[in-house]
Amino acid sequence: MLYFRNAYIYFSSLKKILSKSAKELIFYTNFYNKLLISKNPSRFFFYPNPYLLSPLLNHKSFLFKISKDEINSFWSEYSGEKDIHNFLWLNLIDRKTDFKIIQEIIKHWILKFGNYNKNTWKENIIGKRTIAWISNGEMILSSNDIDLKDNFFRCLIKQINFIKKNINNFSNDTKKIPSISAIILSGLVFKEYFNNYNLGLKELKKIIDVYFDKDGFPKSRNSESLIIFLQYFILIKEWIKNGQEYVPDYLEKIIDKNLTCLNSFNNSSKTLPLFNGSTEKNLENFIEYLNKLNYSFDKNLPSVGKIQIVKNKKATLYFDSGDPPIRQLSKDYQSGPLSFEYFNEKDKIITNCGYGRKISKKTKFISKFTSAQSTLCLENTSVVKFKKNSLVNNIYGPTIINSFKIFDLKRDEDRTNIIISATHNAYLKKFGYLHKRTIKFFKKNNNISGSDTLIRKYDAKNVKFCIRFHIYPGINAIKTVSGKNILLQINKKKSLVFSTSFGNVEVEKSIFLGRNKVLNNQCIVIYGDAKNQDTNIDWELKKAS
Repeated sequence: MLYFRNAYIYFSSLKKILSKSAKELIFYTNFYNKLLISKNPSRFFFYPNPYLLSPLLNHKSFLFKISKDEINSFWSEYSGEKDIHNFLWLNLIDRKTDFKIIQEIIKHWILKFGNYNKNTWKENIIGKRTIAWISNGEMILSSNDIDLKDNFFRCLIKQINFIKKNINNFSNDTKKIPSISAIILSGLVFKEYFNNYNLGLKELKKIIDVYFDKDGFPKSRNSESLIIFLQYFILIKEWIKNGQEYVPDYLEKIIDKNLTCLNSFNNSSKTLPLFNGSTEKNLENFIEYLNKLNYSFDKNLPSVGKIQIVKNKKATLYFDSGDPPIRQLSKDYQSGPLSFEYFNEKDKIITNCGYGRKISKKTKFISKFTSAQSTLCLENTSVVKFKKNSLVNNIYGPTIINSFKIFDLKRDEDRTNIIISATHNAYLKKFGYLHKRTIKFFKKNNNISGSDTLIRKYDAKNVKFCIRFHIYPGINAIKTVSGKNILLQINKKKSLVFSTSFGNVEVEKSIFLGRNKVLNNQCIVIYGDAKNQDTNIDWELKKAS
């Protein structure tokens, strides 16, 4: 059965690649580019507020002044900037700059890239660009240059028409949502294209119905995707209000659910936990943006996307108790069942390594391994395998081949403690063991203790295990003389002690990828053997006395 399924995926990928290649040849023809041309709109019905794009901007990218001398060389000068063609930087320029300079740069772009180009018309670029152009339309069309207005509208509508014709071929939902947003916005600001508004809402409803669970969390179980979608949902809602249209109930509901999920993940350091493809995104600016737009979110859930969340005073614990997502949504999954992260006040202590997607293919691949997560690993084996076929990965991404189940999830709470436990069977078939993890959170002092248990279900050979606890960068870990304790020096006034009475504990070098670059950090590792019997490993993390 597995063979036939893999064969189907392979031939399906081959078919899609051939179809994509054939379409791309057509895209480059003059005939196709003429097909994209339709009636120019007469004017903007309203100008969207450029401030609404704030969450989409990388404020560390480039804030610059453009001189007249740079106009002719602009596109060669900044060709190395990967985000230059999405034009979101229009929100970052010095508004005192002569608008004519910006207009000339737009003119040059239309001459150079106004017809289809596979590098500048990618699905993750074209939607953002059309949104940026429309949102800054008042500035771009601030002069009485009739030719600029005609060419600008013509090129803008060509791109919108291209998106409409190809929206169903856009494979990645987080890359598709900017394009759907662009379709909706074009229908609101150009009354000649109001049908775009209804088409965009139809596509929006599809994504909401398919991609989110009952709590409003992405089924990919990626918290960074939650932020990406919420940013665009907020944009769409604000545009609809400005366009004097009725905001659909399903959009209101998904935003409310998204906000609850966001508030549940919020912590004292204002950063997302690193599970299932997330990077270390700071939430502070986004939360401030939401507050300025009068969005309130004060609800919390104890579990979001099957990630258990414990909050007490200024400490937070995240515990992954979820199965892998379905294959179609698993391309960014990181195989760390029962992994956890721990924040103490504003300091993150225990972390997962983060996701290396934006660094390199190698770091992306490494960050998927179980060893890159703070959990138990048998025989240095990753719990799931990922497709390595380049043809399949080109279409679907490196999705998972096998899966596993997490069961016996329990969460108990009283006045003094919160105890969470769960078991997974990822190692059962190959090694004959179940892995159960229990974490106890002490409310009085925010200390935690844990127990990792290997449960033998049938005869198995002696297997080696290691339990990794990745330490957040900047924290110094030192092994004490006893060999059973690790001192974690957070700062001059604060330190924690990690201890275990089991086996061999070491401090080893590791890497951290959560900030989209490779950083050195340290890792506490407990080594041991499961000698064909149930094996229990206790550990504790508490404030140094």
